[in-house]
Amino acid sequence: MLLFKNYFSTIAGCLLLLSLTINQVVAQHYENTNPELLQSPWDANWIMHPTASTTEYGVFHFRQVFQLDSIPNYFLIHVSGDTRYRLFINGEPVVKGPAVGDQHNWRFETVDIAGYLVEGENIAAATVWNFDEYNGLQHHSYRTAFILQGNTQTEAALNTGSGWKVMKNEGYSPIPVFYQTVDGYYAAPHGEHFRAEAYPLGWKEMGYDDSAWLGVRSYQPGTPRGTNLYGNLYGWALIPRNIPQMEEVKERIPVLRRTEGIEKNSGFLDGSDSLLIPANSRAVLLLDQTYITNAYPVLNISGGKDAEIKLIYAEALREPDNTKGHRDEIEGKEILGFHDIFVADGSKNRTLQTLWLRSFRYIQLEIETSDDPLTIHDMHGIFTGYPFEENARFVSSDESLAEIWDVGWRTARLNAFESYWDCAYYEQLQYVGDTRIQALISLYVSGDDRLMRNSIHHFNDSRMPDGLTMSRYPSHHPQYIPPYSLLWITMVHDYWMHREDDGFVQQFLPGIRSVIGWFEDYLDEELGILGPMPWWNYVDAAAGFERGTPPGSDDGNSIVISLQMLYVLHYAVELSEHFGSIADAQRYNELIELLSENIPKHAWNSERLMMADTPDQDHFSQHANILAILTGLISEDEQKNLMHRIMDDNSLVQAAYYFRFYLFRALRKAGLGNEYLNQLGPWYDALALGMTTFPEHPEPSRSDAHAWSSSPNYDFLATVAGVRPDSPGFKTVLIEPKPGHLDFINASVPHPAGVIELEMEFSNGKIAGEIKLPVGVTGRLVWNSRETQLREGINRIQPKSD
Repeated sequence: MLLFKNYFSTIAGCLLLLSLTINQVVAQHYENTNPELLQSPWDANWIMHPTASTTEYGVFHFRQVFQLDSIPNYFLIHVSGDTRYRLFINGEPVVKGPAVGDQHNWRFETVDIAGYLVEGENIAAATVWNFDEYNGLQHHSYRTAFILQGNTQTEAALNTGSGWKVMKNEGYSPIPVFYQTVDGYYAAPHGEHFRAEAYPLGWKEMGYDDSAWLGVRSYQPGTPRGTNLYGNLYGWALIPRNIPQMEEVKERIPVLRRTEGIEKNSGFLDGSDSLLIPANSRAVLLLDQTYITNAYPVLNISGGKDAEIKLIYAEALREPDNTKGHRDEIEGKEILGFHDIFVADGSKNRTLQTLWLRSFRYIQLEIETSDDPLTIHDMHGIFTGYPFEENARFVSSDESLAEIWDVGWRTARLNAFESYWDCAYYEQLQYVGDTRIQALISLYVSGDDRLMRNSIHHFNDSRMPDGLTMSRYPSHHPQYIPPYSLLWITMVHDYWMHREDDGFVQQFLPGIRSVIGWFEDYLDEELGILGPMPWWNYVDAAAGFERGTPPGSDDGNSIVISLQMLYVLHYAVELSEHFGSIADAQRYNELIELLSENIPKHAWNSERLMMADTPDQDHFSQHANILAILTGLISEDEQKNLMHRIMDDNSLVQAAYYFRFYLFRALRKAGLGNEYLNQLGPWYDALALGMTTFPEHPEPSRSDAHAWSSSPNYDFLATVAGVRPDSPGFKTVLIEPKPGHLDFINASVPHPAGVIELEMEFSNGKIAGEIKLPVGVTGRLVWNSRETQLREGINRIQPKSD
């Protein structure tokens, strides 16, 4: 059981006193898992099609009939598949997965199916698919297979093996997505082409004739990680799922914006009327969700044999010059995006749904019928995402901030699934730089820390022998961004500050040591700062940084990345000292001393009174100076002056959306937190363009929904309301409001012990109001350099000023 201790603690201790309403079909049963199933190979085997390729593109259906003399109160099973699966019991969807990982960390789901069972014959059925080269990069695969293991002998009749049958669904084929298809880098799953006539109607239910199906081929037993008797690590090393099932909610598409070849009738969008497409005709319909969403598109149709229904997805429409313009406007614009195709089989009341989710605001239906008219009875989406609840609140005297809050939270939610994503439409990949910001937003707005813990594990699992983490993980296409490995250390520190969970944090100290050791190897012995480094040394997608890379990082000496290393070393020292790793702390302090001495020596420009980006001092950015403040290289009495200089000097490389997160940390550290609300111009610019999520970059932006741009949801609570941990584990609370022009703030922030609530008014430099802390939590209020001690319960704040 020690092997899985950390995974079970993920489930058991994550939300503490927070009350969250989530889909609880899965994840709450792991504590009831038979210990033998975690310590030795399973009786169930991975099963697959006996003749079809298990490494090429394919969609397969598995089924088994089983008998029950009575309905049990509890019937626990463990399930997984490669690459993805959906499990049905008696025709009802029960669970889907597996949660993303890699072959050495392959998740299985645990579910109690007692509520789906009947007395007598029952049917277990699963759809399993592998898109092969058309998988999203996040999806690893060994070979197409399925496994189901009963928890005890009571459930053993369902164990996958010789009693199961399988068929390959020949109706599915891939639709490749190219750079030109979406006008940008694309790494998510590709499009699906589905011929409905190949689908075996009724296969998930009793009474279906499966006599033509084949008996499965058993491949190998399910093997929990580390339990192979001969130490082999191949196939799937099974570990329990540590996050809940994804939320799924029916979501109507409210607006039909325009049509071609058919009269406008939007009744099929709300289920009030059907839409008839005549035989031998072509119709084009542009649907508008009115905001970007992630959903499985669902159509209910009749007739239309051989009709082709093409669904094209886009976050925004395009002008003739390929710009997007105002996102609400459609006049003169066309759609550009990847697509799916359904080919109707002519049957009645046929439901069509994609296997994988789609991200979109606009869907264009392009329908071509043959000799049979097509009727669309209904079309809607099934919204899906990680089941975060909005447990925080931020209300202020500036109503415009409410829209930033709502749009930011939507952006964050769309980019949280079984891992954090940078952008749902284009990549669906979990990058360290993005994830640090996303995880803090999750902690502050939801209070649910499970996806953060999961991401820290993921990046730790990605480390290669020389010490670096991958830049993004899970990903079957390795990529390395050395500065992102540094930021993984800040994620571990962030978690340590916000959760009292030393057992979880301590396991990552060797990884922290390995990352810092990698950077040590690239220190320039003569200059005492970092020299040229391999891979992609991305820092920010700022105009003036080629490929997002500051000068000197690839072919010289980068002050910016040297400063990032210094920034992270301070975090590493705190962690090492806390856990008694004295030798590590001593070495990190030596590195801090080395960099603190040599960075200013080579980078401080006495004429411009700021740090340069290289020792040649011929290139300057906000980034170097932001980091110089955050690392304490600039004295406290000079930090404000430097911040004003770099914000007023437009000749500097300017921080883009992503790195403005660090700009705001430097503002606060320099005592300029009250300036924060004046720095939200890029977010207001996005709203002025009709964006319903925040983009990757200022215009022109590839992605319109990029979670690193949701940082205001964190800063409204942590900077403006000023709620932050004052000690590790959030055991004590610091409340240091920086309201700027606001007259009042009402806010609540989830805390491991409950909820922190604030109602504060500001007038003429004075503060008054009420602060409520959870039971057992104390803290302090800092206002205009004065401290007031806070106790558990209600604290009434009387007007105070200078």
